[in-house]
Amino acid sequence: MTAPGIPNEFVLSTSCFGTRLRTIEDQAFAAVAMGFRKIELGQCDAPPTLNGFADSQRETGIRVTSVISGCLKPATEKPACQLLASSNAEEREQALGSVRRHIQLAQKLLAPVVVLRGTSVADTKLRQEAEALNVQLSKDGLTDELAEKIREYVHRVQKKGQRQIEHLCRSLHQLLTEFPQTKLAIEPGLHIDDLLSFEAVGWVLDDLAAKGLSYWHDVGRIHMRQKAGLPGQGRWLETYANKMLGIHLQDAADDEYQLPPGAGEVDFRLVSEYTPKSALKVLEIAQKHGRTEILGAVQFLASKGF
Repeated sequence: MTAPGIPNEFVLSTSCFGTRLRTIEDQAFAAVAMGFRKIELGQCDAPPTLNGFADSQRETGIRVTSVISGCLKPATEKPACQLLASSNAEEREQALGSVRRHIQLAQKLLAPVVVLRGTSVADTKLRQEAEALNVQLSKDGLTDELAEKIREYVHRVQKKGQRQIEHLCRSLHQLLTEFPQTKLAIEPGLHIDDLLSFEAVGWVLDDLAAKGLSYWHDVGRIHMRQKAGLPGQGRWLETYANKMLGIHLQDAADDEYQLPPGAGEVDFRLVSEYTPKSALKVLEIAQKHGRTEILGAVQFLASKGF
């Protein structure tokens, strides 16, 4: 078992603490006590207060490597990508303001990266259709017929969401122009109705390559998409590893993700082989898993080549 206090090279997402620790200061000290020297400001239902971090940083030397856009708001609110891609100009401007605040926070904390997560397509009928397909998937499992229906559905989402993708690219271009010193990365979403599908992520990355937009991989989310018959870990990693800035390390099984690595079905040896050495490796698991699971996950990942 990895002993508390022995430094490791992983980053710990503050979302792992959930509501157990309510201040960033307490979270920083808890992370250091487990051997982490780097943290990410993650999302949770009740964001922590940020007072006291400077003092804890001076005492421990801990640093913030990345900020999830949305960490200043409850996780239940609409993600920034959905509103950055909105057909409503006022909503897009509100989203730009929100992401600007997160970038400014990242700069204040000397965190070089802000991550923007994918989200559902805006079309209500398509989202309702996704719910029906998910119910069928949960009830009957993935059959060849259902896999084909889901792939055809994702194709329609891509076609219907093309205008949203264009809005998203323009919004991201504006942010990248305003804040060239901060790196932005896009992360695909969890569900089949996600705007940032496998193909759409490629479109956005290609469109903004000159501005330095990067890719952020999420092991658990991609595994859940794979279980729905969509492109899996290997294809995502093979295609986008050269643009990967970081990775969220979590396991998944059945209908659950954000499990501690080693507790689910993910092939982490495969993931480690594709993950660039320079990528930020962030442990992000559900708050119900505590210190023992976190330390066990560190040991497991190390044994898989991370």
